Amino acid sequence: MNQHLFAVSILLLLMGHSLGANVVSRRAAMVAHRGDHKCTLQVNVDGAAEVEIWGDTAELRTLSGQDAFWRRFECTALMPQRAADFRLVSITGRGAVSLVRDSRTSRGRAVVRVDDPQGGRGVYTFDLVWRGSPAPGWTPGWTPGPAPPPPPPAFAVQACQDAVSDRLRQSGYPSASFGRIDSPNGRAEWVSGIVTARRRSVNAPFSYSCSVDFRSGRVRSVDVQRQ
Repeated sequence: MNQHLFAVSILLLLMGHSLGANVVSRRAAMVAHRGDHKCTLQVNVDGAAEVEIWGDTAELRTLSGQDAFWRRFECTALMPQRAADFRLVSITGRGAVSLVRDSRTSRGRAVVRVDDPQGGRGVYTFDLVWRGSPAPGWTPGWTPGPAPPPPPPAFAVQACQDAVSDRLRQSGYPSASFGRIDSPNGRAEWVSGIVTARRRSVNAPFSYSCSVDFRSGRVRSVDVQRQ
């Protein structure tokens, strides 16, 4: 049954259908950090998307293109309603990342917009950084809501294929066409399959496998081998 559901999710992804609502919630993993407090977010976007962040919760909203999905969300503390020196720091991404709503002027809710003008998906990483105590500003009795459900397995497949495409581009193959995708077959949280990479006029077949955290979509390791 699990393998059947996995295969259905992959088929929906390949056919380009939406896998649910275009708003995906996520709770932050809390991490230790010295210096200014921050939240680090990494999202996969094709087109345009907005991320709204408050406390330790965020919502990723697709505005155009294929559904955006999460790859990482970590904070050193709850993001406060009133903070000193609140700013956006863009780390990686081929398009534009902009702060469209400052948490200091919207009761602790910040909104970041990601615009990915190129074809295909792009990975964007950015920090929201602030100074000051994370505790003041939240009304007494505020408690985090329930954790959102894990993403569908097809999101883990897409994260793996993004990582494989990056590895192939680094090896001089600018384009890749993915073929057969294998279900885990007893190997928990593994994705594998076949991909054809193109360099100039030469097509080369490769096999690949990824270790993926199916709850977060984070790729732990990637292996790509020429067949």
